[in-house]
Amino acid sequence: MQRETAIHANPSLKDSELNWPNHSVLIVDDEEGMRSFLERALRSRCGMVAAAADVEQAVALMERAHFDLLVLDIALPGKSGMSWLHELRAQGYAGEVILITAYADLDSAIDALRAGASDFILKPFRLDQILNAIRNCLQRSLLARENFVLRRELSVNRTETDGLVGHSAAIQKLRELLHRVAQTPSTVLLQGESGTGKEVVARALHRMSPRAGRAYVPVNCAAISSELIESELFGHVKGAFTGAAESRNGLFYYAHGGTLFLDEISELPLAMQTRLLRVLEERKLRPVGSEREVPVDVRVLAASNRDLAAEVRAGRFRQDLYFRLAVVDIHIPPLRERIEDLQALIAHFIPRLSARLGMPTLFPPSALLDCLSRYAWPGNVRELRNFVERSLILGRFDPDSLLSCAEAAGPQADPSQVAPPQTVTTAPDTPAWPLELTLEEVEKRHIQRVLAACDGNKAEAARRLGVSRKTLDRKCAEWARSG
Repeated sequence: MQRETAIHANPSLKDSELNWPNHSVLIVDDEEGMRSFLERALRSRCGMVAAAADVEQAVALMERAHFDLLVLDIALPGKSGMSWLHELRAQGYAGEVILITAYADLDSAIDALRAGASDFILKPFRLDQILNAIRNCLQRSLLARENFVLRRELSVNRTETDGLVGHSAAIQKLRELLHRVAQTPSTVLLQGESGTGKEVVARALHRMSPRAGRAYVPVNCAAISSELIESELFGHVKGAFTGAAESRNGLFYYAHGGTLFLDEISELPLAMQTRLLRVLEERKLRPVGSEREVPVDVRVLAASNRDLAAEVRAGRFRQDLYFRLAVVDIHIPPLRERIEDLQALIAHFIPRLSARLGMPTLFPPSALLDCLSRYAWPGNVRELRNFVERSLILGRFDPDSLLSCAEAAGPQADPSQVAPPQTVTTAPDTPAWPLELTLEEVEKRHIQRVLAACDGNKAEAARRLGVSRKTLDRKCAEWARSG
């Protein structure tokens, strides 16, 4: 006898809160009426909805597409939904799962949650009940991705620049190319010297693309050990290797629907290059230790400060991966080729760094720009940013500080071309710290000055200084102890 399912709508439910155009749902239920009803209810609300009558059909669908949520009946012909859920979790599937059933008790609900279900609903259920359950699950999924991406962005050491700065011919040409490339889903290879701003360009490509509303996940391949890089990118299942106490999603999972930026890709081991090529070709990945392939929809941007063509000739980089990445090959110009942008870059860095450091603003004299324009800038924009930050801390622009960097950089930079300017201008009513002071003494005096300006309000002083209240209290306590 077929089970009866009564579903009632709740007119107070707000449709605006129950639309998920960027999410996908798979319904697995042997009752045709239930599948049909849920499909009709969700098709106008979700980006993609699919339905299967049993586990075999569901597996076939999951091999072709990614699903953020499964609405899974427990009692299915053949393999039960509960058994399949256990298998999915063991294989590393981390999506949300709502279990539904007409036959259940408290023990069944507990078993379902232990198996990894996100929610458990007893048939018959109301329409608003299932929609609210779906909403909660998809919100958790979205928050998990956003929290991961935010934590990763905060931990990545990246340039202060949030966009392309300058109006030189080189940067204008780059802008035009980026606007054209951004609209395509093609992989892009960004090549340029260290410090030219390859990640800035990658972020600009993401913001200009149709994927701008989805995740942007940067990863420095050189910063991850060769033993862990596969797990970091593709994820792993529980017990896949020593220390894998639980399943974990990889960076491709968190970038699903968005953009994954692989910086310093030349540092990938050759074995990992082979696996990455397969993922790019097939648009599927296999978590470490899993037998299940997971479809992925990710745009990959890669960057290297090495000449990858030369790396291919030297046998350190796979030729097939190089050609797969370099569908569009973009060269990021070094600062010496866009020296006209010096003034715009300095004007961009000064207020941002001054606010972050809590240091007085400096006004660069024209003599300084003439001097800096004759320097080769081997460290490119990153070196310029560091020069501005150092100048703010010391309270004056000192081109002589570039000499040691130039000597260390080798023949690319010519220290003899750097001549100090005759005058330096600071902002009105701000102190230029005496040169004989140590950096620690400069920090102490500046913090005391900010505290005085805030009438001793440490919370406000900490905010202006860009540090935590705990850090400020610790420093004040240290100075009090030392007298």
